[in-house]
Amino acid sequence: MRPILLALAASLALSLPAKADDVTVAVTAIVEHPALDAARKGVLDALTAAGYKEGENLKFVFESAQGNPATAAQIARQFAGDEPNVIVPISTPSAQAVVSSTRDIPVVFTAVSDPLGAQLVKNMDKPGGNVTGLSDMSPVAEHLALIKEILPDLKTIGYLYNSGEANSVSLLAVLKAEAEKAGLKVVESAATKSAEVQGAARALVGRADAIYIPTDNTIISALEGAVAVAEESKLPLFTADTDSVSRGSIAALGFNYYDVGKQTGDIVVRVLKGENPGDIAVKTAAGSDLVVNKAAAEKMGVTLPQSVLSRANKVIE
Repeated sequence: MRPILLALAASLALSLPAKADDVTVAVTAIVEHPALDAARKGVLDALTAAGYKEGENLKFVFESAQGNPATAAQIARQFAGDEPNVIVPISTPSAQAVVSSTRDIPVVFTAVSDPLGAQLVKNMDKPGGNVTGLSDMSPVAEHLALIKEILPDLKTIGYLYNSGEANSVSLLAVLKAEAEKAGLKVVESAATKSAEVQGAARALVGRADAIYIPTDNTIISALEGAVAVAEESKLPLFTADTDSVSRGSIAALGFNYYDVGKQTGDIVVRVLKGENPGDIAVKTAAGSDLVVNKAAAEKMGVTLPQSVLSRANKVIE
């Protein structure tokens, strides 16, 4: 087939509506943890609400890369070969793997902080090609304001992250810029795999007044190790991910990832009904919840101010 006909055929394949009785949505995440699991559940529930019911007219496939980028690439290639109606990668590493594996199958990513920095799209308003999705860029300035409200004497913030995750590298640049405005110093400590998280947290003891963990899947998957260090050292620990507060962080101001998943699922439905993903603007997730953990604060030697407690969406005792 001539190149121009191939291009036309690919374009038509992206724009044709899927049959309601023959819909497959393939979902993958770099790792399983509460926030990403909640996002996946939100995607499925949005599809169900739109009439796509698992076991009836929807095949909903999920694969986890278990924190391994090589496995993420393998899953992406497998999905590309299976040719589902839509692929939904959850997290930046999974999205990068999927986008690199197909130019034809519609891709709707989610839980990606910086789609431009991760080179998933070239334009947020008009992504083009076969890719669109939802960004969960953290409100970093608001995070720092919250931490300073809880810790008025804060001078140095420790940033615990995976230096190999594009999402976290982008957020580090944002954090440094916002910290400078707030008169704060940033100290970095990196862990490239979950087994290194506890050691990386320990490296911040004596160097930082508090630990800040971004929406980093490697760190969050092994959060308990960092929490243990924070409790032992009375080093206050905060997260960008609200689902991590129940696991031991003091507080988080961020998205409800189930809602993030539902918002993503709404985009998937639009694609299933015939819209070209490249014509759908990449959106930033809506909503912001404040969740605090009084017990965790006490273990780390912190008293939460009433101003924070009174406006929290959820207080864990």
